[in-house]
Amino acid sequence: MSKQGTVILLPMELYEGAAHTIPAYAIEAIKTCSVFFVENEKTTRRFFKRVWKEMVIDDYRWYTIHKAEESIKQDFYKELKAGNTVGIISEAGCVGIADPGQILIAFAQEKGFSIKPLVGPSSILLALMASGMNGQSFQFNGYLPIETQERRKKIKELENLAVKQDRTQLFIETPYRNNQLLKDIIDCCFKETKLCIAVDITANSESIKTKTIREWMVQLPDLHKKPAIFLLGA
Repeated sequence: MSKQGTVILLPMELYEGAAHTIPAYAIEAIKTCSVFFVENEKTTRRFFKRVWKEMVIDDYRWYTIHKAEESIKQDFYKELKAGNTVGIISEAGCVGIADPGQILIAFAQEKGFSIKPLVGPSSILLALMASGMNGQSFQFNGYLPIETQERRKKIKELENLAVKQDRTQLFIETPYRNNQLLKDIIDCCFKETKLCIAVDITANSESIKTKTIREWMVQLPDLHKKPAIFLLGA
């Protein structure tokens, strides 16, 4: 019987230079892989060379996930059927959490391959941990609608869930639209609703602060082009 391949979900630093957030056992796991399916090959190669200087990059096979088209799934299946240890790595820090790698993981589950998830920095979990909001009941909503009225309607829906059901609501925005989203949150929400704004998580400039809407109104932060995650809570 031929050896069956294994999938290893490898963590990634959220910021270049934040390799200290990656556990040692995850770095050792990189060395067991012969093939990598990655969201961004350039940044992954740079990251690997920082955490494992002796790595010879061209000794490995590389595939870019993009949206996990059918051709990538077939390449993935071929590598696993050949008995290879395949690493998946994401720009999101933790593979499969708000990340296109989830499609390949679902495919591996369907085909019955072994999957080993390794922990790493997730802005979603780190923000929730530091927010002081309910970590027993929470919901990640991804991106909110782009159109203003639809976005404001969605913010009110999420506030209702956060306050009436005590279920923390997390969401994100493209960094160059952060300030507009923040303005809509301030305009739409009740003054006593709590808002946590987590910016530059794991970077030296990291800021994770929870205040009421009323308190944020005193001085709004400039979030333009800064990676941020927003949390609404009771």
